[in-house]
Amino acid sequence: MLSRTIGAAVYGIDAIKVDIEVSVDSGIGYTLVGLPDVAVKEGSERVRCAMQQSGYHFPGKRVVINLSPADLKKEGSAYDLPLAIGIMAANENIVPDRLDRYMIMGEMSLDGSIRRIKGALPMAIVARSMGLEGFILPRENAHEAAVVNNLKVYGVDNLGEVVDFLNGKRDLPVTEVDTRAEFARNSNNFALDFADVRGQEAVKRAFEVACAGGHNILLVGSPGCGKSMMAKRLPGILPPLSLQEALETTKIHSVAGKLGTDTTLMTTRPFRSPHHTISPVALVGGGSYPTPGEISLAHNGVLFLDELPEFNRSVLEVMRQPLEDRVISISRAKYSTEYPASFMLVASMNPCPCGYYGHPHKQCVCSEYQRQHYLSKISGPLLDRIDLQIEVQPVDFDSISSKQRGESSVAARAIQAKRYENNPGIHCNAQMTSSLIHQWAEPDSEGLQRLREVMTRSNMSARSYDRILKVARTIADLAGEQHVAVNHIMEAIGYRNLDRSTYFGTTIGY
Repeated sequence: MLSRTIGAAVYGIDAIKVDIEVSVDSGIGYTLVGLPDVAVKEGSERVRCAMQQSGYHFPGKRVVINLSPADLKKEGSAYDLPLAIGIMAANENIVPDRLDRYMIMGEMSLDGSIRRIKGALPMAIVARSMGLEGFILPRENAHEAAVVNNLKVYGVDNLGEVVDFLNGKRDLPVTEVDTRAEFARNSNNFALDFADVRGQEAVKRAFEVACAGGHNILLVGSPGCGKSMMAKRLPGILPPLSLQEALETTKIHSVAGKLGTDTTLMTTRPFRSPHHTISPVALVGGGSYPTPGEISLAHNGVLFLDELPEFNRSVLEVMRQPLEDRVISISRAKYSTEYPASFMLVASMNPCPCGYYGHPHKQCVCSEYQRQHYLSKISGPLLDRIDLQIEVQPVDFDSISSKQRGESSVAARAIQAKRYENNPGIHCNAQMTSSLIHQWAEPDSEGLQRLREVMTRSNMSARSYDRILKVARTIADLAGEQHVAVNHIMEAIGYRNLDRSTYFGTTIGY
């Protein structure tokens, strides 16, 4: 007899429908075709043992299984459950009438229990788009998939529950999530508050500008001056995620298997802080079984690179293209995929190997060559893509002991959301294209003249011109002004310290 169950394969951050066709006929043997990987092939043994432990008989006949479309590679252990259901339906242990109404996915243990899978959210999205009635999956993934409305989501614990449900012998509870209520209840829930930062008013202003426009920022200062502490509190002053951004971010983390058991929707902007020993593949994504990298996990949030010069140069250079295009395209011999990567880069570094060059009280022990070698680890093209470059000075005792609270929120993106509502994919000033820069950030004649003088004197690049105008547009938004004026241009130029031909007397980045 022939049966068909419906599953899905994750490709990039989207899912594609997969038909699991099972034929049980006279003869002996087990054949699985349709480009399954090792994990899918090994599922036959898990299925056999799980069925026996659950009180069902694995057919002693010839079993042929086709995973369609046959030219798409199938990866992972999530096909165990649909394989088992397909085999039992073909062996007439399950009434096949309801199989075409549900998507079924799940990994099985040898005792028949169902374990969590990756990519439940994009699978649920494709199930709804197909017009299916419901989605049967592990209970641990049920809240994640229930974010998708107009789809019945059934979380199950073992194989017996699924068989009884499909045979009409039991009802399964539908997992329901009020997405908007969940989003409103958990948004802006931060463990660290930027209001804890004392002193550093100039740096706070730079952070305000960076958050308001989604600009990249680099902090340069001696150890203990607060670079990492401020960066970790940055999500607390970023504008809240919109519902669309939250769904997009949750989808990426679902594919990567980074969502918690009870997580339904990511309601705060992600903050990723990889160690400087990270590899290029771990940063941008890919691998033998392609998964999103850190820059995609930081999509719509913050990627914090502490001790920037300690990162391998090849790791830093792979960020150049996604920093511009806000998407990373990964091409290998066997596959080609694309992951979103619209993140805000926040980096910190010391001014020299010992960390105390320019310190008001401690003496630097580094030579001129050591300082130049240390700073030159940051290439000019990468530095060009960082909009704000700030020196951070040590905080004095009076500022540390002050009880005055700092800023805790910034709301300038409301203006930008209105401005770019007709430009898909553009949410903030940092994402402006060249045409949008000319439309919204063109300075007046005096501002243009001052910008020309500074760029000529400091040998700034053409990319710096666009970056300065984007930051100036954000500064004007913060001031509630419609046009970019000379004072906005000059403040934006002041945030590009490392773009000058020398920094601390040392040539950097070129």
